[in-house]
Amino acid sequence: MKIILFLILSLFIITCAKAQGLTHCDPTDVGLSANQLLYADSAIYKAIKDKKTPGAVLCVVRHGKIAYLKAYGNKRIEPKIEKMTTETVFDLASCSKSVSTAISAWILIEQGKLRLMDRVDNYIPGFENWKDADGNETAIRVIDLMTHISGLPPYADVKALKAKYGAPNRDGVINYISHCKRDFAPTTDFQYSCLNYITLQRIIETISGENLRDFAKQHIFDILGMKHTDYCPSKELARLCAPTEKQPDGKCLLGVVHDPLARVMNGGISGNAGVFSTAEDLAVLCAALQNGGSWNGHRVLSPAAVKAMRTVPSRAAKFGRTPGWDCYSDYASNKGDMLSAETYGHTGYTGTSIVIDPVNDISIILLTNAVHPYDKGNVIALRSYVANAVAGAIMK
Repeated sequence: MKIILFLILSLFIITCAKAQGLTHCDPTDVGLSANQLLYADSAIYKAIKDKKTPGAVLCVVRHGKIAYLKAYGNKRIEPKIEKMTTETVFDLASCSKSVSTAISAWILIEQGKLRLMDRVDNYIPGFENWKDADGNETAIRVIDLMTHISGLPPYADVKALKAKYGAPNRDGVINYISHCKRDFAPTTDFQYSCLNYITLQRIIETISGENLRDFAKQHIFDILGMKHTDYCPSKELARLCAPTEKQPDGKCLLGVVHDPLARVMNGGISGNAGVFSTAEDLAVLCAALQNGGSWNGHRVLSPAAVKAMRTVPSRAAKFGRTPGWDCYSDYASNKGDMLSAETYGHTGYTGTSIVIDPVNDISIILLTNAVHPYDKGNVIALRSYVANAVAGAIMK
């Protein structure tokens, strides 16, 4: 009897685990032209030929199904060649801001523990607000961080931070951000800033009492069954990673975040970068967002939170950023020219891109390691070409 119960339980667990992933289907089953999608292939192969990137993985999700999943080129070309596979794990770089940090913040918002209009200095003692020449103060708020209109500088000198505070030193980074020069008054301009999301990380951790890695794993990745998604990948996960830039010691970063602030100062767990993932894991997340925050009965956000997260607030209307994503700023070229006006997404410096169109119910995940091996790749144009090819495949 015990053996039978064990077998039934094991089958149940296996079934549940499989239920987390998305069904694969033929493009025509979800209203896409298979022939048109070949133009996306051509664009990627051309980019590889032109040495814009060593390889790529493309995943197209529509109506909650994976309609296209393909690997191209190589994931490693130094010191030896290794073929790209659809199971390759990528350093998401700044896509981490959206898939982890922003969603974590929205979870706290819908739990009634955080407001977009909360002042940052409510959570970080000593955090300095904007002061004009006459000493008049304007508070920097959570929404300003999330839409990049806070006035914080884009980045920080990692060598200087390391020399001053030692490394890793998360408190040192927050101390620097709390007192560094603000470039403009909140809401008066837009400046994409990694410091915004490192600050947001501290707020999330202060409220939750957990580090960002544990919070995101518990409230996002584990719920959706994203088993190949994490900060600071394990040795097993690192073996599946695409390497990034070659370092002074001659070795390429592998399973270690490329971004210097995240890697050196924040120990790999950082609000601006640090998440590693696969195309299929991200496909589940995209399907959940397209489905009002849940997938197969596993919910990470409410429909109201998802809609608010992908909507540009009036406070940032002229800049085009939502609280966590990008709709129509100058950084939004990855969505191409043909998707709906409600399309949102994000990109990462290593060569990653996520595009989600709620009107056409389609998501485009393009993952590359364009910084391998010498940080000379460039896939900015490729993202647009691929998005246009996929948009052109929508037949109904």
